[in-house]
Amino acid sequence: MLAVTLGPPDDAPLRFHRRLPGYEPTPLRDLPALAEELGVGQVLLKDESSRLGLPSFKALGASWALYRTLEAHLGRSLEPWANLGELAERLAPALPLRVVAATDGNHGRAVAAMARQLGLGCRIFVPRGTAAARIAAIEGEGASCEVVEGDYDAAVARSAAEAAEDRSGRTLVVSDTSWPGYEDVPRWVSEGYSTMLAEVDEALAARGEGPVDLVVVPMGVGALAAGVVRHYRRPGLADPPAILGVEPVGADCVGQSLRAKERRTLRDYRPSIMAGLNCETPSLVAWPLVAGGLSGAVAVTDEEAAAAMVALAAQGVVAGETGAAALAGLRVVLDGPGAAERRRLLRAGPGQRVLLLCTEGATDPEAYRRLVGRDPEAVAAGGAAS
Repeated sequence: MLAVTLGPPDDAPLRFHRRLPGYEPTPLRDLPALAEELGVGQVLLKDESSRLGLPSFKALGASWALYRTLEAHLGRSLEPWANLGELAERLAPALPLRVVAATDGNHGRAVAAMARQLGLGCRIFVPRGTAAARIAAIEGEGASCEVVEGDYDAAVARSAAEAAEDRSGRTLVVSDTSWPGYEDVPRWVSEGYSTMLAEVDEALAARGEGPVDLVVVPMGVGALAAGVVRHYRRPGLADPPAILGVEPVGADCVGQSLRAKERRTLRDYRPSIMAGLNCETPSLVAWPLVAGGLSGAVAVTDEEAAAAMVALAAQGVVAGETGAAALAGLRVVLDGPGAAERRRLLRAGPGQRVLLLCTEGATDPEAYRRLVGRDPEAVAAGGAAS
């Protein structure tokens, strides 16, 4: 593993998010039926199916990164402001500005939503095959959306080219992955996710409960996983948990890079239903953190992800394909040959506590109904399975 040097936690993203309209901590759910099934002491699930008016945790990283990008572009702080209206007023003299991003759905929608609220133009690039519902959601936030004839990496390249072609310098890229010369913004995206983890700490403290033993996190380019490592590998943290990363089979760029002991682009990339995790290359910024901080990584099939969606629905949790990946990965590593040793290494035995990060709700409602057999609204309301 690579050496990782981390500083103390910074609560600036949390203080920023608390000023946004609709902010409130997302639920930390206790799922005893799953704990019994998995043979662990407790399963906690951080439910990001609704965050700042969007069905995904991506609103945290996108909003913080866009804010920091604007300050960097202007060369000055945008403080002080107490609410988004005041922030928009402070930004108004610098307009017009436009932001661009690449996405498989959730990040782009979150960028578009924040841009709309600040009066910015926005253009989002998506890879071929992106679900129509996700494109419609992006356009519903007031952004234009262009389908790129290629994969996620091609959409990333197109967003970077869009900004480079604007000689006025008024087009800003807000990407959650990085490349040489473009590293600050993806780092800010990852920092933005710290709010979710700070909320977990606050919820556990309010309950009088101790820390968790294992954290299970879905991985695309690794931005969220890097944020998890930054939080749980910080200096002075007593008894830090194990961290398990979960990827789709065919898009396991972090896992294959870990096995190769170097950051690599997949040669045998195959997209999955877990759209938010369909990535070919780990983020340049995230890679040192995930390589040095993960306890393990596992790849799951579409069928395993769909089964996890059904299992979570039975517990009243609306989890999209990407959101259910954490449970799917945990099920895989706790079963089959070698499971006893994996349980020991990952601290997932009887009496031990597991945190699942469920990163999205039903971002494609039609696909959710097809895979789960129930409407997401019925699941959220606790309706009986049909």
